[in-house]
Amino acid sequence: MFESAEIVKEGKLHLRVELSGDYYPNEASARFEIRWYRNDDFNFHYQEQRRDSDWKCRWDRHPNAHNSRDHFHPPPAASRIDAENAQWPDDHRDVSRLVLDHIEERIEMLWEQQ
Repeated sequence: MFESAEIVKEGKLHLRVELSGDYYPNEASARFEIRWYRNDDFNFHYQEQRRDSDWKCRWDRHPNAHNSRDHFHPPPAASRIDAENAQWPDDHRDVSRLVLDHIEERIEMLWEQQ
């Protein structure tokens, strides 16, 4: 499922994972980026890129002025304006599983639309 993974140190430290293009129909590239903080705040950002469009979403836990601490930025734009309050598991492994399950469902849906 993963093409590569690297720790990116410029800007805010995060993990960038490039997903294998073989998982996607129609020449898409996809990646997710993860930031996790010592206070258990986090940001999971998923993005697909095609020649003519981007599709992205984001799972967040952090204090902010636009939503509750736990919130979701839905696709296709993952904009702050569309953010929805949410409730995420406390354990980082459970959050990771939730995100990976969502990505897997997205990939399955793309193949079904073929």
